[in-house]
Amino acid sequence: MSEELQNSISTSQLCKEYNWYQNTFPQIVQNSCNEFFNPNFRMELIGISKNINCLLGDESCFVTKIKIGKDYEMFFRLTAKTVDLILTKILGQSKAKFNINKISELEAKVITSFNDYLFEHLKGVLSPLPQNELKRNNFDVIHLTFIIKETEEYNNKTGKVFITMPAVLLNPDVIVSNNDKFSEEDFPNTETIAKVFVGKTRFSLFDIKNLECDDVVVFENSNIENLQLSINGETFSVKLNPNMDILIPEEEDGGEQMSSNTPNIWDSLEVEMVAEFDAVKISLGELKSIENGLVVDLTSLYDNNVTLKVEGNAIASGNLVIVNDRYGVKINQILTPSEKKPVQPATSSPEVGSENDSEQNYENSEESEDYENDEEENKSEDEEFDYSDFELEDENI
Repeated sequence: MSEELQNSISTSQLCKEYNWYQNTFPQIVQNSCNEFFNPNFRMELIGISKNINCLLGDESCFVTKIKIGKDYEMFFRLTAKTVDLILTKILGQSKAKFNINKISELEAKVITSFNDYLFEHLKGVLSPLPQNELKRNNFDVIHLTFIIKETEEYNNKTGKVFITMPAVLLNPDVIVSNNDKFSEEDFPNTETIAKVFVGKTRFSLFDIKNLECDDVVVFENSNIENLQLSINGETFSVKLNPNMDILIPEEEDGGEQMSSNTPNIWDSLEVEMVAEFDAVKISLGELKSIENGLVVDLTSLYDNNVTLKVEGNAIASGNLVIVNDRYGVKINQILTPSEKKPVQPATSSPEVGSENDSEQNYENSEESEDYENDEEENKSEDEEFDYSDFELEDENI
């Protein structure tokens, strides 16, 4: 019997009863507060729970227990912030720092009287005591959590008030669904936003900052028959019929263009690069097909833009390609810091080259293929690369 009662109030049950609590108690509590303190405070119901700890935490409280019959009680718990808020408003600001364990007899009487006043108004909605009363430790309780704040807009201080009532003395109305409100036919064509991930791979910072347009990045863990679809944090493996029109020969995968020379320890660090399509719309009917393991028609994806990201920062964009049995991205745009985030005010420095210097370096790199000029170009790029775009963890060093 005890176990049955202990488990009798489920989350699902409280959800069905919530409307009754919301329509019954807030107005009674607010009216009682207005009558006792004048309209100085606003009380708002924010929680209904069987477990008080989820909202109480380790806050200290002023507790008033009121007996109902022989075996039942109601509890009124006002947090220390609530007591301080009320006493400051009613009795004025104290010179000493507030301590709930050292309140005076007068202050305790004010709070207790308010709790008694609340009880007198609330007991009108309680059910009659049951004839076969249960022992103290064998009945459920419901905790109502209220936020209390001053009515003045300039005062942002708030507190909590917890009212605990025996569930057996409550008779809440339960919302009952008579029939299905929606037909399954209403949903298949309804669309939702989804993210489609091509794959991910690890790249050194040196290779990332040397990416150029028309380079091809191949994602070793990708599979041309599958993509990862993410909707509200849920990930699905999407089966696809690959579009072989985007196949390119293996020798054009751009791998030879990536230098293995890493001038310093920072350049040798590897970070994870992820490729994802721009957000796409997918119908709920297609989602159901995914769940059943059917091939989903996402042909339009092949024409969509793919963004390369490192640590959540977009660094480049391009088009989807296939190299052997892996997906890749052929880069058509390198995203500069100004394209990824708002431009910050420039800080003048005598070491920074002028605009003409930058143009001259660019012209030299275009006109000459001399190895020494290439080295100078790489050095310039080293100085311009902003490592602050990426948050490096100790374990990567």
